Amino acid sequence: MKVLVAEDDTLIRRAVVEVLAEEGYQVLQASDGQTALTLFHEHRPDFVCLDVMMPEVNGFDVCRKLRDADAEVPIVFISAKSEEVDKVVGLELGADDFIVKPFGVKELVARIRSITRRCYRRSQSENGGCFQMLDLDINTSELRGRRGDQVIELSLRDVRLLQLLHDHRGEVLDRATIFDRVWGEDYFPNSRTLDQHVSRLRKRIEIDPNNPMLIRTVHGVGYRYDG
Repeated sequence: MKVLVAEDDTLIRRAVVEVLAEEGYQVLQASDGQTALTLFHEHRPDFVCLDVMMPEVNGFDVCRKLRDADAEVPIVFISAKSEEVDKVVGLELGADDFIVKPFGVKELVARIRSITRRCYRRSQSENGGCFQMLDLDINTSELRGRRGDQVIELSLRDVRLLQLLHDHRGEVLDRATIFDRVWGEDYFPNSRTLDQHVSRLRKRIEIDPNNPMLIRTVHGVGYRYDG
């Protein structure tokens, strides 16, 4: 999924981009409203994060133009303008959410996952995009796994990785294949990126992370799910 981030503050933009990239999104960046509009029409992202106060074209006008072009694309304002009237204006223009700066990373991730679920529900087939790995039920449209009464929140990248292993059960997937399919072909990871991600994911989805059954390590090659 592609996300357009339009924010003129470089530090905030980089922070948002880093969070989104870690969650598994492809990110387009704009430092002004006109660039945001151009990128939107060229790439048609799956959702948009907008600052209000931007050069060239402000965020409210960008939102209005985006809604004229696409009535469905989710739009989120991330703004220092915290007055109620600003939130009302943004929502009345068609935004789906309004996050006030400064914001916490966990809050941002939660809001983004909520929007992603909405996007996925529109695009998934009638079975809801569900699949099962042993006793873990995974619902791609919700970005959640369930084991009995336990609900496990998953990122977009988590779901991509699990879906890939599930679809190739019994096969050993090498690191290059996993990176191309889960991170993207233009991603250049460091040597520990995949191992660190798998380690964090195992702690949430495996009954015993020290004896994993869902994501097995094949030393010197990659990972495998036996099913």
